[in-house]
Amino acid sequence: MQIGSKQWEHLIFSGAEAFGIHLDQEKIDRFIIHARELVKWNQKVNLTAITNPREIAVKHFIDSLAPASLIRTSASLLDIGSGGGFPGIPLKISLPSLSVTLIDASRKKVSFLKHMIRILGLNNIEVHHTRAEDFSKNGTLFNSFDVIITRALSSLDTVFSTALPLLVKGGKIIAMKGKSFSDVDALDSVKNDLPNTVEENKNCFTLTVKKYTLPYLTSERCLVVFEYGGRCKG
Repeated sequence: MQIGSKQWEHLIFSGAEAFGIHLDQEKIDRFIIHARELVKWNQKVNLTAITNPREIAVKHFIDSLAPASLIRTSASLLDIGSGGGFPGIPLKISLPSLSVTLIDASRKKVSFLKHMIRILGLNNIEVHHTRAEDFSKNGTLFNSFDVIITRALSSLDTVFSTALPLLVKGGKIIAMKGKSFSDVDALDSVKNDLPNTVEENKNCFTLTVKKYTLPYLTSERCLVVFEYGGRCKG
């Protein structure tokens, strides 16, 4: 199967529909451009270990759309550790009104992301070459993002300690995790490590796990979703 074949396009279209997202031909064409450039650059820059076109369609592009129903269309979104642009760029293509910021610690990956934004003609999206820990300490960015999402950070403790200073009241942090994620143990660990400003106002936040199955591969995934309510103090 070649990227851009009718079969590949059908995978993307029907996979998105499984998450309640309708992609028109223009959006699918942008996915194709992104995928082809990903494969091309991957020969020199380590962007992904996935090289099979079918798996690129499902594990990168379709999976990136799984959180879309949780995101307000006009939200400001931060993608931590975006790498090859996932999930930030597919979410931006499918929800054009999003204001998106991508960050990654690899200069080569940031160069790829800037290249993709340019050739896809995307607006209201920017890229920063920075470590997540450094980005979260930038005081001018505190309480700046409605949604903070990551597929890159493995530790939930790291996800929340990094993202919380940047999150607006009423915002969401979404960590995309695999089947091996242990719901109860991991959530208890996160709750124990939440900052005092949150811990003192337990009634103002929710922490939930939303499970889903990746189309075609019947692979189980989950979204760990932290919602920081507007009633919080401090």
